[in-house]
Amino acid sequence: MSTKQITLLDGGMGQELVHRAGDKPPPLWSTQVMMDMPGLVAEVHADYAKSGARVATTNTYAIHRDRLRGGSNHYAADGLVMDDLEDQFFDLLDAALNEADKVRDRCTIAGSVGPLGASYRADLHPDVETATALYAEVARHIAPRVDVLLFETLPSITAVQAALAAGRQTDKPVWLALTVNDSDGSLLRSGEAVRDAADYAAGADAILINCSVPEVVADALDALSQTGTPLGAYANGFTKIEDDFINGGTTVASLSARKDLSPETYAAHALKWVDHGATILGGCCEVGPAHIQEMARHLKSAGHVLV
Repeated sequence: MSTKQITLLDGGMGQELVHRAGDKPPPLWSTQVMMDMPGLVAEVHADYAKSGARVATTNTYAIHRDRLRGGSNHYAADGLVMDDLEDQFFDLLDAALNEADKVRDRCTIAGSVGPLGASYRADLHPDVETATALYAEVARHIAPRVDVLLFETLPSITAVQAALAAGRQTDKPVWLALTVNDSDGSLLRSGEAVRDAADYAAGADAILINCSVPEVVADALDALSQTGTPLGAYANGFTKIEDDFINGGTTVASLSARKDLSPETYAAHALKWVDHGATILGGCCEVGPAHIQEMARHLKSAGHVLV
């Protein structure tokens, strides 16, 4: 194995906040927590930095107007309906940026922009023109206070096109993170081929695979290899995202953490991704500070350099 320079991302934020708070989360908990428990997000950022992460991802993933709007209940579980928070759109973005500032002395700051509509749901994503404007509103606001824009969990080619167009309206590097089918890493959640999506994503500064099971990531990276663009990966620790979820038949309440994805197991997956071209590595939902710490240890033991 040749020595590579590896950028080590942090792990998941939302599920980590849920675990630390201890209560059953309402819809958009990761956003609400910044009002109810200020400082908790900064605590998570600090723990990831202590674990070896060189990048802190802002807690802005779910801060979109469509998600904040009362009654927009794609994320609700068990009949819970969220309050309308749209009037706090910019304040919430700023709150997340303030929390990330606490680790700026140790980490590069990646400004997270989550998918419109809902995670994994290509059918809920707007058309390219509409989506570009909505993504750009977030990107332009956070860009002055971050080092890179990270568009996450992009489920379709339409989402890739819109995210890249929005990101290019700023002066910051643009990373695109695609989410793929948990049974076939060569396909996006939309069913479109990752290889086809690569043609649209090639203009980004980095392309990553995120929020998919670790076992399919290598195949997805192979499908991106022809782009010549830096590659990365950060998988989730959920059990498989079933077709019923993708098709709107279930809610986030149906997702659960795997019992077989220890920090050591996850780190072994990450080393495999390096062999498939990844130089940006981290974790997504249900991947916490212990996983990142073990990744750092494994990567260094294999002779790689964390940058």
